[in-house]
Amino acid sequence: MRKFSPLFLLITSFLFSQNSAETCEILNKINAVIQTEHLRPKPVDDSLSVFVFDNLINELDPSRNIFFKSEYDELAAKYRLNIDDLILENDCSFLTDITAKYINGLIRTKEVLEKIQSTAFDYTKKDTIRFYKKSFAFYLKKEDLEKVWRKKLRYQILDDIAEVSNNLDSIKTNFNSIEAKSRKLILSNEICRISTLLETKTKQDENLYNFFCTYFDPHTAYFSNDSKSSFVASLSKEHLSLGMTVNLNEKNEIIVHEIDPNGPAYQTGLIKKGDQIISVSNHKETLQVSCASLESISTMIMSEANKSLTLTLKRNSGKNFDVHIEKQVMKDEENSVFSFIIGKESKIGYIKIPSFYADLDGNSRKGCADDVAREVIKLERDNIKGLVIDLIDNGGGSMEEAIKLAGMFIDYGPLSIVVDHTKEKSVINDPYKGLIYRGPIVVLVNSNTASASEFFSSIMQDYNRALLLGSSTLGKATMQTILSLDETKNTDFLKITINKFYRVTGKSHQYIGVTPDVVLPEFYEDVYQKESDFPTAIKNDSIESVLKYRPYVKRSLIDKIAKNSTLRLADNYYFNGIKKINQKIDQLVNTPKAEIPMTLDAVFKQKKVVNSLWTEINTFNDENNPLDVYNSSVNQLLLGVYPNDKTINQYQMDNLKTNPYLNEAVNIINEFNGSK
Repeated sequence: MRKFSPLFLLITSFLFSQNSAETCEILNKINAVIQTEHLRPKPVDDSLSVFVFDNLINELDPSRNIFFKSEYDELAAKYRLNIDDLILENDCSFLTDITAKYINGLIRTKEVLEKIQSTAFDYTKKDTIRFYKKSFAFYLKKEDLEKVWRKKLRYQILDDIAEVSNNLDSIKTNFNSIEAKSRKLILSNEICRISTLLETKTKQDENLYNFFCTYFDPHTAYFSNDSKSSFVASLSKEHLSLGMTVNLNEKNEIIVHEIDPNGPAYQTGLIKKGDQIISVSNHKETLQVSCASLESISTMIMSEANKSLTLTLKRNSGKNFDVHIEKQVMKDEENSVFSFIIGKESKIGYIKIPSFYADLDGNSRKGCADDVAREVIKLERDNIKGLVIDLIDNGGGSMEEAIKLAGMFIDYGPLSIVVDHTKEKSVINDPYKGLIYRGPIVVLVNSNTASASEFFSSIMQDYNRALLLGSSTLGKATMQTILSLDETKNTDFLKITINKFYRVTGKSHQYIGVTPDVVLPEFYEDVYQKESDFPTAIKNDSIESVLKYRPYVKRSLIDKIAKNSTLRLADNYYFNGIKKINQKIDQLVNTPKAEIPMTLDAVFKQKKVVNSLWTEINTFNDENNPLDVYNSSVNQLLLGVYPNDKTINQYQMDNLKTNPYLNEAVNIINEFNGSK
């Protein structure tokens, strides 16, 4: 097959060169919009060139086993400092060159894997392996290609074998049969993965566009018409759906987890909970789950452009079968506001806001803020004495909805100061006069509370309208809009950062996040990616503010209750346990790992440490007494009308009963009421 590679490259180069002019045209349109509309535009110079080149190469070859060092050095010498000049000169042939070398690397890698597939591994040969937290230098030489892949595969096989049993002696006794099965699976998956990359002819244009965009900030991005449609759909609680959820099992297989009885998957009459998804097809291409990336599979399933899909499924150990599904517009229950009541004597309302979704068509009152208002009215009918608003893992969404929601809980006054690319300041004022609810409020936040959620939380904190409880938030205080790059075509779009928000105090939570009044630990808090982890994130600053606003209560009361909460939780078993486990997670993830021998004993020992930590996390329980969680009177009546909602309602309720953050929020509200 190798002798055909030059011909393949010649044809490939010809095809790609046809797109070079179009690629540069789009890049220059992106740059033109950024330079005139972006909050903080930067010049297109060598810094951009290095950023784009390094990210593009890392995307193509993160494990450093596709490109030879000589190929990387050649590409780096030609393009690493010159991409900026080439783009401005309308010469994007560099992408053709990089892609052609990448495809050639995939072809020779596939040949080597097919050769290795027919030979045995020598597990007695002494060797070691080392893991890198970040990308590392290119080292691969032509003569070492097979050696490098044998080393990688040997570790993967040993790692897979170590998962078979917790009994090392049993594994050793049956090593030959287990090894043969693992070797066949891993080799076939690697070959399939490389073949998928070659067959799908993945264009690198969109990667190039996005790396160009993220040089200016992490949230500026290129959208094709398809990706724009999917993004817009994600901001709504109703979108095209298969009507089922999936999850990964311990073997990294995709399993059908739940099926909505109102959805198209259920209506086929062929899919059952527990079925394994083998492949997904949109009738243009088919992705095999075993060898395609989870990201590509997720994109195919979620894309609004793929209105019909064919799933290949397997039930138990039976034969594969195909099911064709036409998506339907459905309400996303997991992305919809819901509420409960906590406690019988002193009733406290709880509202979960998963995201700040919006009615983008403007034809109905289906936005997040109106949904929250409806839940508050329901809870008020049962005479609640306080309210918990849960924004944990709320990644944001519509700023318009966040503004409306803040206005419902603030009587009147300014909400935020906005600065645009001209450095002109404008004030966002409360759009509503009066309050929808007057009682005490606790807002729950964590590391994944971002953007519109942070905006809302910071307003509630500055007005002393709520006590914030949880972990420091992500740190995004910028706003994006979507602009067409060519209104005559309407096929290419730019999501661009145009504004930065400042709090009414003049301070900003950009880059640093919102710090809660009561800071509590959460699992993985040192591992979660924050705004400050992005190299091109816009930094924090402050502006002078002369805004006048009237806090809801005195700050001293909030501080007193927050201090009491901190003292109350100082010896709390659950939160202290999280801190100890987080130290282990941090050590495992962030501590540079020493080389380990490529032996079953060493890999098994390593796997045992990881599995032990994972078990500790999954079995860690809160010792607090379960909360009394139940539906409001109105919602109880609605469940009688819509019985299909009972399953997810019960699931949501059960998850809250032992929630330690909610437990402390209840304590805080009771103390607040007692202090009055």
